[in-house]
Amino acid sequence: QVQLVESGGGLVQAGGSLRLSCAASKRTSSMFIMGWVRKPPGKEREFVAAISWSGRSTYYADSVKGRFTISRDIAKNTVYLQMNSLKPEDTAVYYCAAEVATVIGIHPGDYNYWGQGTQVTVSS
Repeated sequence: QVQLVESGGGLVQAGGSLRLSCAASKRTSSMFIMGWVRKPPGKEREFVAAISWSGRSTYYADSVKGRFTISRDIAKNTVYLQMNSLKPEDTAVYYCAAEVATVIGIHPGDYNYWGQGTQVTVSS
């Protein structure tokens, strides 16, 4: 069982930046894909970004491409989401998620393990 704990959410003005962190409770194996999924108010969950265990493969939703960067520190069992040029439509609860797979999943349902979520609010 892997437990995931997010941190770094908050309130920021449009155009600002935030960095989210996700710490895993134990060392994740090479089979673990790590991702971020968000749930905007009144909407369904949506995939944001994911990264392979090695960090060599990443995938982003079109809505965040060029603004968000996902990375991971294997030694620290931690995944990061650097969010720049934030927009009000980025407002959501952001969840860290993990899946045991060799191919990056781009659907929230692909992920087996979830954190508790952290709120990101972008004001206009």
